[in-house]
Amino acid sequence: MIKLAPSILSADFSRLLEDVKKVEKAGCEYLHIDVMDGHFVPNITLGPMVIKSLRKNVDMVFDAHLMIENPDNYIKDFCDAGCDIIVVHQEACKHLHRTIQNIKSYNKKAGVAINPATPIETIKHILKDIDMVLVMSVNPGFGGQSFIEETIDKIKELKKLITKKNLNIDIQVDGGIKPDNIKEVVKAGANVIVAGSAIFGSDDINKTVLEFRENSRI
Repeated sequence: MIKLAPSILSADFSRLLEDVKKVEKAGCEYLHIDVMDGHFVPNITLGPMVIKSLRKNVDMVFDAHLMIENPDNYIKDFCDAGCDIIVVHQEACKHLHRTIQNIKSYNKKAGVAINPATPIETIKHILKDIDMVLVMSVNPGFGGQSFIEETIDKIKELKKLITKKNLNIDIQVDGGIKPDNIKEVVKAGANVIVAGSAIFGSDDINKTVLEFRENSRI
């Protein structure tokens, strides 16, 4: 059974709460919150204050994807704002174990993201310490990009490694996932699906969410 995590990056920011409530009512489990600093990625989005405002009115799991440099400086702020899962990038953390311990110290779930060109090998030693791996299937920074097909092999490799180590870790995939390609992503081993423009840009969100779920059955 997959979990759907609509990406806030594709919401209408002038009607942010209204858009978020639509995906919540459609049954999406997670809200994927893209945090960008203009340094680690070439874009700037939102910070803890916006998340804190949404948290008062939304019951979804808040999944914060920190695409930022020096994430340790801000983890407490995002935890205090109401995020349930904090995901940091392997490429942005000098001392990844320490960063994961920092997240866990606030009783939050910890995830690690890897960019399309980053091998699975770079995170194999910290898998037992985390709750989720986010495999980027586009280069982070902007919504609406096309799915990088080579990601399928990375998901399969990661799933095989998790199974071999007998770990209970979610595999989240983010970038270019639509109802017509979700099946191969789930078949490869993913169980948390980030979708931005495909959901928030839909004329009928309920119908699109149902289509994602139906097409994900393997």
